[in-house]
Parts: sequence; structure tokens; C-alpha cells
Amino acid sequence: MSQNRTSLAANARAKAGKGAARAVRRTGNIPGVVYGDNKEPLLVSVSDKELRLALGKKGFFTQLCDLTIDGTKHLVLPRDVQLEPVYDRPEHVDFLRVSDKTIITVGVPLRVINEKASPGLIKGGVLNLIRHEVEVHCKATDIPVEFVADLTGLDVGQTIHIDALKLPEGVKPVLQGDFTVITIVAPSAMKSSDDEVAATAAVAADGAAAPAAGAAAPAAGAAKGAAPAAAAKGAAPAAKGAAPAAAPAKGGKK
Repeated sequence: MSQNRTSLAANARAKAGKGAARAVRRTGNIPGVVYGDNKEPLLVSVSDKELRLALGKKGFFTQLCDLTIDGTKHLVLPRDVQLEPVYDRPEHVDFLRVSDKTIITVGVPLRVINEKASPGLIKGGVLNLIRHEVEVHCKATDIPVEFVADLTGLDVGQTIHIDALKLPEGVKPVLQGDFTVITIVAPSAMKSSDDEVAATAAVAADGAAAPAAGAAAPAAGAAKGAAPAAAAKGAAPAAKGAAPAAAPAKGGKK
């Protein structure tokens, strides 16, 4: 179910535009708007100090808020806070007016527990939090506080999928399928050790194959060596036989 609501006070403001917004900020307030629930938008201003305090609390954008505007309560959900780019000061705030029938899309934070009960982390594995929050469709009044992932028994190479988080009834992930949210991966040192083991096994396999190759080499060498020897022996008689044939020719000239 939804977490406890926060409360903020606001005042209605009559004018819109950059000039009117700057005038509101000069008074120490932040301009804003309340919209949704098929009603006319309301221009409001909120105390800068109170808004900063609310922003500092965990789950500000997933927590319902009772916004009191000139004495009238409105159930809203903070949807956006525009920040000044240099000093990160709030410049504008948007509130969505909701009811128990409003279906919204919201990101719910993910928290892990029992890290010490994870064999993978004990071995030196690295926790890879693929999703720090999970986007879901649900009623505005039933936004989960958080999703909890239990790491008990999780080893290197194992994962936790969305189905293991046991989402409350009526809360459905935006992303379809049983997607991964957490995995334990091997650290670089462990990967290097595995590579060394594989390399050692490869060297051993090469060493076993070497004697067989060496045994075949002498036989091949003997065959190669035999051919030149045979050729040399065959060439000698031919050379000796050629000399007598040349002798009569010389004698005939004389």
C-alpha cells in the first residue's frame, strides 16, 4: 500500500507567466500548478523552505501529499520540480490531482537485503543493480513504498527477476516479461584467474600433442634425405659415360 502522506500548504495565485513567477520567487515562495482529475488547473505558490524539506525526504515523487490551498485540501502527487541549473534551487513545481480511481505510472525504488547471506558477494562478486527503480502501473492511492530483493543464496552468475519481487495485487510493471533486476557478476580478478586456468589447460593440451608430431618428423625427414642421395648416385654414371662420347669428336677434328 501507499506510504504515509506528506502535507504542504499553498496559496492560490492569479497570474501566470515569467514575470509573475519571478515576483513569486522574490517573496520566498515557489510558483506551481495543480492539474488533473478532469478539473481546471490551479496556479499556486509554495513556501521555498517547506518544498526543500519535502524534496529532501526519500520517496518524494512516489508519496501522496495533502496540499492545502487557502484552507481547502487537495490530494496530489508531486510529478516534477524544475531546478535552477546553476544552484539547483527549485523554480517551479507540478502537482497531479489524484483520487482512489486514478491510474498512474510511477517509478518505485528497489532495495536489497541480506547481502551477507549471498555466497557470490562473499566470494568477491559484484552486485549489479540493473534497475534502481521499477516503473509500474497502479492506483495513485496504492503506490508501493518500495520493492525488496532478498540476496540470500545468490551466487556469482545468478540473477533476480521481477517475478521474484512479489508485486502487490493491482501493481503491474510497465516493462513486459520476466526481466532481470539484479545479478551477481564475477570481479575482474576472478575472471583473470579463470582465464589463466583456461590458458594452462590449453598449454597442457599442446604439450601432449607435441610428441606425436615429433615422432612423425624423423620419418618425413628420412624420406626427404633419401631422395637427394639417390639422385646423386644416379648422376655419377651419367657423367662418366658422357666423357667417352665427347672424345671421338675431338679426335675427328685433328
